[in-house]
Amino acid sequence: SIGIKPPRGILMFGPPGTGKTLIARAVANETGAFFFLINGPEIMSKMAGESESNLRKAFEEAEKNAPAIIFIDEIDAIAPKREKTNGEVERRVVSQLLTLMDGMKARSNVVVIAATNRPNSIDPALRRFGRFDREVDIGIPDPTGRLEILRIHTKNMKLDDDVDLEQIASETHGYVGADVASLCSEAAMQQIREKMDLIDLEEETIDAEVLDSLAVTMENFRYALGVSNPSALRETVVEVPTVKWSDIGGLENVKQELQETVQYPVEHPEKFLKFGMSPSKGVLFYGPPGTGKTLLAKAIANECQANFISIKGPELLTMWFGESEANVRDVFDKARAAAPCVMFFDELDSIAKARGNSAGDAGGAGDRVLNQILTEMDGMNAKKNVFVIGATNRPDQIDPALLRPGRLDQLIYIPLPDESSRKAILQAQLRKSPVAADVDLGVMAKHTQGFSGADLAEICQRAAKLAIREDIEKDIAKERARKAKEEAGEDVGMEEDDDESESVPEITRAHFEEAMRFARRSVSDGDIRRYEVFAQNLQQQRGFGSFKFPEGSASGGAQAMDGVSGENGFGQEGGDDDLYA
Repeated sequence: SIGIKPPRGILMFGPPGTGKTLIARAVANETGAFFFLINGPEIMSKMAGESESNLRKAFEEAEKNAPAIIFIDEIDAIAPKREKTNGEVERRVVSQLLTLMDGMKARSNVVVIAATNRPNSIDPALRRFGRFDREVDIGIPDPTGRLEILRIHTKNMKLDDDVDLEQIASETHGYVGADVASLCSEAAMQQIREKMDLIDLEEETIDAEVLDSLAVTMENFRYALGVSNPSALRETVVEVPTVKWSDIGGLENVKQELQETVQYPVEHPEKFLKFGMSPSKGVLFYGPPGTGKTLLAKAIANECQANFISIKGPELLTMWFGESEANVRDVFDKARAAAPCVMFFDELDSIAKARGNSAGDAGGAGDRVLNQILTEMDGMNAKKNVFVIGATNRPDQIDPALLRPGRLDQLIYIPLPDESSRKAILQAQLRKSPVAADVDLGVMAKHTQGFSGADLAEICQRAAKLAIREDIEKDIAKERARKAKEEAGEDVGMEEDDDESESVPEITRAHFEEAMRFARRSVSDGDIRRYEVFAQNLQQQRGFGSFKFPEGSASGGAQAMDGVSGENGFGQEGGDDDLYA
């Protein structure tokens, strides 16, 4: 009655496992239409002309049985871009598909649905109006979607009372439907493994009691979560780290700033909407080596339950032309697919050096990688919770374009720990170790002025090593004494038990004193001064210390502003501050 034709083709695209084939089958089932499935690679044939005739037969069959749905799965296998393919067959198949879709009679009640996870590798002629004119992006489900999928998959499962599906749904970031299904089956398998010793495999039937006692617990789901990964991230090593804030001593103001940047947008997105602001996307940590920059990035990813992709700068660079940029693109794509995600670039100065001075660089690969990172960071949607954290101990070498607001705009200086922080670091390091009661960590903190977190960890490690050595030597001596007594024919049973209960190995003052003799600082005073000068210069370049809105009229405000900019010298650019000049 309106006088337009209904769409004939629908292209569904999205990551593998999101349920594209399932949706097509559900549509056919709900509408009661004839469902004709074409698997992309199946119609290809080595005989000339046979592939095209297979396609024609499929379309004729569907028209006879109208109303019908033709579902072409993995369409990128049979309709790749014609200019990119070398084979003659693929080109002919693409042309045949185009003519068939144009030749479908307007009212023949046949709809073609195609599915692919690589929409950009399909011939563009297929994506114009009149062919596949509807494109449906089937993305990764959000927590509510995951909860529904979990409910479907656990519908027939016997669950224990302690299983909290909502909790599981909120923890499975980046999981698609297929991943959730595999998670459920893994949890069920784990429950069966636990009950295996109760099952007598030689009998033909299993006891009803044993079958009744099988119920999947939250513990089984926890185990399954530990061994399964979202499929979008199978190739990249993604970990949800286990570092907590309590593992990091000191750095309270840095933790606060990180929580505001990363944790708030994930946990309170509605607040950002209310104030009409998009959250900041990037943080750069700089400071001497060993102060806990990597540890902080891991802790923040864990605290807001985000995925964590750690990218070592030099790993992105390869010898092939254009490959390094492609690596950067892939990493960012994966991070978007697994949002919320924290991307951590360690040793950022290796790939983000100031452009133009990379003389020894083969074909400017470093510059191209940096350009790619800059464009990727500009292209990150505000909707996707992807955060970039960079860490470097050479902040003066990083390209200024990367440090402008909108990219890595939060520059956080991570200094060497002060006395209270050093004590907190020592406590965090020794929290699982048996330390003698008379060891005063405060005294150690006082004497380790200028030590970084890594240096303090080394002292604890060395002290523990000495304690372990002593303990093993004691055991060997005991064993020798026991053997000697046995040879002498004495009774050794009771004494052995007494010895065992008496000695509980501890790390004593003597061990720490010995470890302190070998302690060394990894950061010199000169280095610290350079970092502090850089931090101060940055602060002065970036801020107005004495800005206030004027009390009077608007014109007075303009004059006051002029005055401020003159006094602060904000308009005058200082020379380049080279840390290591």
